[in-house]
Amino acid sequence: MGRGSGAAPISPRLALEVAALVLLAAAAALPSPAAGINVTAVLSAFPNFSDFARLLASTPVAAELAGRSSLTLLAVPNANLPQSPSAFAAGAGADIADVLRYHVLLEYLSPSDLARLPVSGKLVTTLFQTTGRAPSDLGAVNLTSGANSTVVVRSPAPSPGSNATVLGPVTAVPYNLSVLAVGGLIVPSGFDLAASESRPPPPVNITRVLTDARGFNVAASMLQASGVVSEFEGDERGAGITVFVPTDDAFAGLPATDRLQSLPAERKAVVLRFHVLHSYYPLGSLESIVNPVQPTLATEYTEAGRFTLNITRVNGSIAIDTGVVQASITRTVFDQNPVSVFAVSKVLLPKEMFSRSDPDSSAMAPPSTAMAPGNAGNERTPQTRLSSPPDLHGEDSESSAALATAKGTSWWCIGFMYLQLHLLLSLV
Repeated sequence: MGRGSGAAPISPRLALEVAALVLLAAAAALPSPAAGINVTAVLSAFPNFSDFARLLASTPVAAELAGRSSLTLLAVPNANLPQSPSAFAAGAGADIADVLRYHVLLEYLSPSDLARLPVSGKLVTTLFQTTGRAPSDLGAVNLTSGANSTVVVRSPAPSPGSNATVLGPVTAVPYNLSVLAVGGLIVPSGFDLAASESRPPPPVNITRVLTDARGFNVAASMLQASGVVSEFEGDERGAGITVFVPTDDAFAGLPATDRLQSLPAERKAVVLRFHVLHSYYPLGSLESIVNPVQPTLATEYTEAGRFTLNITRVNGSIAIDTGVVQASITRTVFDQNPVSVFAVSKVLLPKEMFSRSDPDSSAMAPPSTAMAPGNAGNERTPQTRLSSPPDLHGEDSESSAALATAKGTSWWCIGFMYLQLHLLLSLV
């Protein structure tokens, strides 16, 4: 069939240039998974890593990852995390944020990449190295092949707690984010070298310790809102401090009136100070304490002999008597000289503010909605091994499906444009 007499001939060169521009525009419309990867959102599809995701979100690390691509995250399953990650990090002289940065490898590594590791291993830079706080190359990790085709992540200068085994892949967004499960938190060696010996260690962040330990949401919220926690950290410089922290269950077990929450801010601060001894006592020292009547931090703001705690050993456990309430220590939350933190079974009510003779004096309100316990009864002893970690081979189904759909649509458009180009050239 002949062409229409009114149609102007189209130059093959012009047709090709137009088609190339169309294809380039379509390719530019492809979704870029590298832009704005939300690591905590990716981990949200895997409940076994919820605690690790919460740790990332509670530090600046999650925001630091948002602008990066081509990285590998070494994630620790809930069962393999220490009971208090902050205490674990502090034991090595580190901040938990720097420990988490050490779990971010600035290179995309797939399971096949791990299978091709050289015999000598592979040195990979971490996000911690970029902070400038790591001496030499101690901010990197060395990936080496172990027995039975396992892969071990090691610090270049091994020390206790500076290595972990890769348990398996969790998920990936090729080729921008790879998430691998590892058997525990890894602390880079050389933290003691990086810290200045002339500079005292930073004070222990009591609020973060409680947040990491779980089951202390009410106490952590009250401390942060009151500003009293800054006094605790200041007192660490002296003889140290011992903090008795009521669990969320302890707050929930208070009589249902509005007494505690209706107290003025300064009187709430007194109650919080009443939970603190102005000396460092590990558990063994409390069990054999010579003088059972101990002044608290609240005593310093009043006269001697007031706001004291009577600490004794009863039936194999440590009892704390306030004159109104008798509580017991249920577990050690944190113990690193000069700070010890213990969970207690009841809110410690000072007799100077609450009296048994007044029927309403010992009744206190349950925590407000903003302070409601979210993890009561969630205390557990972490496992030391994960024999067959669940959900390690799953995929982030929603994000993967959305990405696949977007890519499929864009490539369909490109294919359609290519077909139009072919038909156009056949008419030239």
